[in-house]
Amino acid sequence: MKKFRVALLANLKNNAPQFEGMPEDQWDDLDSENTVNTLVESLRAGGNDCEFLEGNLTLIDTLERYKPDICFNICEGHFGDAREAQIPALLEMLQIPYTGSKVLTLALALDKPMTKRILCWHELPTPAFQTFERADEPVNDDMIFPLFAKPSREGTGMGVSEKSIVHNEAELREQVSYIHERYKQPALVERYIQGREVTVGVVGNLIGPVARRLPENEESPLIEAGLRFLPPMEVDLNPFQDTDVVYSNRLKVDLADKLDYLCPAPLEREMVEELNWLTAAVFRVTGALDVSRVDFRLDINDNLKPYILEINPLPGLAPGISDLVIEAAAQGFSHADLVNMILEAALKRYGMIPL
Repeated sequence: MKKFRVALLANLKNNAPQFEGMPEDQWDDLDSENTVNTLVESLRAGGNDCEFLEGNLTLIDTLERYKPDICFNICEGHFGDAREAQIPALLEMLQIPYTGSKVLTLALALDKPMTKRILCWHELPTPAFQTFERADEPVNDDMIFPLFAKPSREGTGMGVSEKSIVHNEAELREQVSYIHERYKQPALVERYIQGREVTVGVVGNLIGPVARRLPENEESPLIEAGLRFLPPMEVDLNPFQDTDVVYSNRLKVDLADKLDYLCPAPLEREMVEELNWLTAAVFRVTGALDVSRVDFRLDINDNLKPYILEINPLPGLAPGISDLVIEAAAQGFSHADLVNMILEAALKRYGMIPL
């Protein structure tokens, strides 16, 4: 493959701004120096020149100096409801190609209630939900306890703990108030799906024509061409049942290297096929590009019916512990293989290398 100048754009935890009253987990979704260094080396192993550039306003100058052919974007951003879309918006203003989804998709996917509205319109299975901008809002009739409350616009399980599962209105009001106070944003409350949590990663791009609406004819082909599905992954939460009955922020951040990752998850072939199809459908209707991860809950009270929780079009790439990296390893791909697959998908999409 042709040699390219690739700028790795990321937000280092060490460079994150600090402010008074900041929650302890404020920057849990930002990247470590180890992750950034490994990504740079992985892109260089693919035969490219690569340098790391911090994803903030200094990019206006550093991009001009480095003059990349393409940017490998994993910027989470610091402030704002659509913070993950800010650097891509800057890149589009500068007309510089970049990996991953574009501005609208990144802004949409970070806002979990907005994403769920899109899923509902497309009649894709997602738990019934309600957004609370005030703790005293009336509870909708379809909000049947137990419910699950979490921040509307956070990743890495931020704001998720055993207290997220609420069993009555008093617990609901308390948790919603906590989210408002700590994260300064609306709370997403959805029906709690008791069961297994599974995630499916995907790399590539759908080959057209690709409709943004599911076919009404059940016999129409299910479009998945162009996507590489990674094996579904499940985290074994049994050793943590006394403290973490859900895949919490504590598990994702503090205990990530101590978890037992089941990959491929022990699922029937028919279930894997259904999860892959639903992943492709979510990828399509949200307009995702190059790479994504879709999270599901399998309802143990309804024959393991899969419910879509969310799509992450900017999945973590921390070596050894990020879900997507673990899934790729289960399929025989190294960290460098995965990273360069994502880059190749973007290069093909921009017409910079042949399809």
